[in-house]
Amino acid sequence: MSHAALKFPTELKEIKYEVEDHARAFGLDFFQIIFEVLDYREINEVAAYSGFPYRYPHWRFGMEYDRLSKGHAYGLSKIYEMVINNDPCYAYLLKCNNLVDQKLVMAHVYAHCDFFKNNLYFAHTNRKMVDEMANHATRIQRYVDRYGTDKVEAFIDCCLSLENLIDCHWPCIRRREKEKPERNGPFNSAQASMPGNGSCSCEKGHDESSACSGSECRSRCSGCQGEEIEEGGFFSDDDDEPISPRRLRSKGYMEGYINPPEFLEARAKEMKTKRHEKKRFPENPEVDVLLFLIEHAPLKNWQRDVLSIIREETYYYLPQGQTKIMNEGWATYWHSRIMTEKVLKDGEVVDYADHHSGTVGGSKLQLNPYKLGLELFRDIEERWNKGRFGKEYEECEDLVTRDSWDLGLGLGRDKIFEVRRVYNDLTFIDTFLTEDFCRRQKLFVYGKEEKDPAWVIKSREFRDVKEMILGRLTNLGNPLIRVLDGNFENRGELLMAHHHEGRDLKWIFADETLVNLQRLWKRPVHLETKREGKRVRLSFDGKENEIKELD
Repeated sequence: MSHAALKFPTELKEIKYEVEDHARAFGLDFFQIIFEVLDYREINEVAAYSGFPYRYPHWRFGMEYDRLSKGHAYGLSKIYEMVINNDPCYAYLLKCNNLVDQKLVMAHVYAHCDFFKNNLYFAHTNRKMVDEMANHATRIQRYVDRYGTDKVEAFIDCCLSLENLIDCHWPCIRRREKEKPERNGPFNSAQASMPGNGSCSCEKGHDESSACSGSECRSRCSGCQGEEIEEGGFFSDDDDEPISPRRLRSKGYMEGYINPPEFLEARAKEMKTKRHEKKRFPENPEVDVLLFLIEHAPLKNWQRDVLSIIREETYYYLPQGQTKIMNEGWATYWHSRIMTEKVLKDGEVVDYADHHSGTVGGSKLQLNPYKLGLELFRDIEERWNKGRFGKEYEECEDLVTRDSWDLGLGLGRDKIFEVRRVYNDLTFIDTFLTEDFCRRQKLFVYGKEEKDPAWVIKSREFRDVKEMILGRLTNLGNPLIRVLDGNFENRGELLMAHHHEGRDLKWIFADETLVNLQRLWKRPVHLETKREGKRVRLSFDGKENEIKELD
């Protein structure tokens, strides 16, 4: 008998089967779910590991456990349930919960698992992540045994500070023809085929290869056909070749007018710049900074493996950050339907109402994702049931007519299942957050005055509210950083750029991030951004941070 079966009471099994049957009857489709009942110490341990029973050794997990334990002891927080995206899904119930709480949690979990299985943004995730996390723990423990705890933990600290420097759209956008390490750059010498082995490492871009010889190569590579190898051969530097802009044919006395010297000089500079851009790597700006470091940074094999583990786990958790509002709203929507329509008994109504209201209650300092997601799904269902969409409805300006609009289409259920399948939080809010919804929910933008530290309402305008929410959801609220050049100014230095969207970086964080990037790159690193509207370049050379104005 499994450990889970030993710890799962018969009474809860009956509730589980009942809730599962109702969830399937509503149309939910989910993986097999394995429930375990844990006391508050055990559930805090699992929560410290982000829901997984095994993780790699690191001090932050102990710190998280201490925070959770103190929060429970002081009555500041309580974990009712936890569920992880896996096949089968593992869910944890708190032993001290009463039966109505267990019913609510199970209904909530089944909706979460339906979302994990069917939402497009979870399609790329590893469905055997419990096993993968255990493998990661084993590999890193092996490095700890070989190189020591302090050395490995210090490197993990450095990697974790950079874990948000990934491409949030990587699972959905193919930016490369092939996802494998490239062999260019100041730290990675090009792999060339040896003479006489009957093969050639070069393709169409033959002039970029480091070595090529033999008649077989010449016959296969169009870049070699009919060319004489000049003095210096393939070891000559393109920068040594003179740049001669094309001149128009003219008489001698008209040369200064037909081919002005200042124009030829400007054209030569432009051609030189284009030549430099063509030679630099990456050829296109790289959004996935972690991948670039894995491929090009001068790391030891164990360091490269650890960084790859951090990146893999970051991409596993990425869709959970991208769909927080939708995921929690979907689970709350269905637990409320299942509880109020199917499994709730008369004597449990008050307890359920109390705990459900706590789940969807508002907050003074932030939007509640449970509340916002729930109300949006309800609004979508009502709008598509009554036909409140399309050109005719959008062009109606009479508020009384809009409020009483009902075409009786009954498309709401199908629509919310479609939304669950293909949207993430950003597109969800952008598409379905309407002015009518904001007015009914009384949403507003708040902040602190410059002179007065008190919180005040700054705007109730729909556009301001929507821009504020979308701004927090774009790139998960993180700055968008791209690698521009891995051999900046031909010195092996790393140049990155911040895509400025109206908000300056937090300079303390930016400086510390550059410090950790330099530890991995081993050469000076630079970041171009804007500060108070002016272009600046932040740099760290291994000794001190520097800011240089570019305008």
